[in-house]
Amino acid sequence: MSAREWLGKDFYRELGVSPDASADEIKKAYRKLARENHPDANPGNAEAEKKFKAVSEAYGVLSDPEKRKEYDEARRLFGSGGAGGFGFPGGGAGGAGGVNLGDIFGSAAGGFGGLGDMLGNLFGRRGGTATASRGQRGADVETDVRIDFVEAVRGATLPLRLSSPAKCGTCGGNGARPGTQPRTCPVCGGVGLVNRSQGAFAFSEPCRECRGRGTVIDDPCPECGGEGVSTRTRTLTVRVPAGVDDNQRIRLAGQGEPGRGGAPAGDLYVRVHVNPHPLFGRSGNDLTITLPVDFSELALGATVTVPTLDSKVTVRIPPGTASGRVLRVRGKGITKRDGTQGDLLVTLQVVVPSKLDDQAARALRDYAEAVAKHDPRPEITALLRDRE
Repeated sequence: MSAREWLGKDFYRELGVSPDASADEIKKAYRKLARENHPDANPGNAEAEKKFKAVSEAYGVLSDPEKRKEYDEARRLFGSGGAGGFGFPGGGAGGAGGVNLGDIFGSAAGGFGGLGDMLGNLFGRRGGTATASRGQRGADVETDVRIDFVEAVRGATLPLRLSSPAKCGTCGGNGARPGTQPRTCPVCGGVGLVNRSQGAFAFSEPCRECRGRGTVIDDPCPECGGEGVSTRTRTLTVRVPAGVDDNQRIRLAGQGEPGRGGAPAGDLYVRVHVNPHPLFGRSGNDLTITLPVDFSELALGATVTVPTLDSKVTVRIPPGTASGRVLRVRGKGITKRDGTQGDLLVTLQVVVPSKLDDQAARALRDYAEAVAKHDPRPEITALLRDRE
């Protein structure tokens, strides 16, 4: 979609957010609406498909800081009543409702092709020419996948079934019924802009006949309705790198929405969600595991066997080890593509038996008598003594 076409759309209303919404609020609203209206969840529902395309289009603009800035500037300039919104009659003296006039008259402002071109002959610059419609890069698309913990550690190759806007296969993206072609707009001559005068001032605005496209489609494509884009289901292969983090995004260049006017397609971002493991956790490149042990193993020392993701290792517990101590097993963590390798962190945790047989109970009482002179909490004992 070209920047000129933004003027006829309210992307904030499509997502149900306010114009000052944060990036996180915009993303949350898009995800909710995309799930509710996804074609896979609403087979045969044309309204849901239309809404899905609309929210995807809106998110593609509002999620990009530069595109959102251009869109907001366009709304301020043209959405508030023509020249009055520029800070002339009905506006402030300094400029267009907070828009710097130096920027307005400047050239080559991103997707607009220069707001100065859009304003055309403002302040008597009658020698200027409007810039023809330019191609617009396709919007980025985001989707989610869920993988197991082991797949996240080792990496995986996954098939991804995706329903998203893509170049219409029937018309090839030009929006016209096969066998016909779009014709040059007779009002703007294919430029996409028309010049208008208001009092002493002249300015340019998007052509209403062609909505700024520069072409008119007399016989729209039956599949895409003249948009040149239709929702298609496709299967992609996604390579998940070893060591991917939960909630990390993987970028697939050129796999997003198709561009307009020969511009490149957007990118596809795959957000990875990792299922937790029943035994192992993760801290950066390190794997973590909690190992239950007996008190005697900590007090006297022991050699224990600990599982890894691949096999097992033997770990020595020094005598007098405290519960909660972490032992490090080098090189048994996560190995990433850049060669960095993590460790296995083993947290020792004493398990207190819920029941003891007679022999164990006698042995434990004998132990308690043997260490009766040893106070395990001297600081607390001293504080209690001071308060007597």
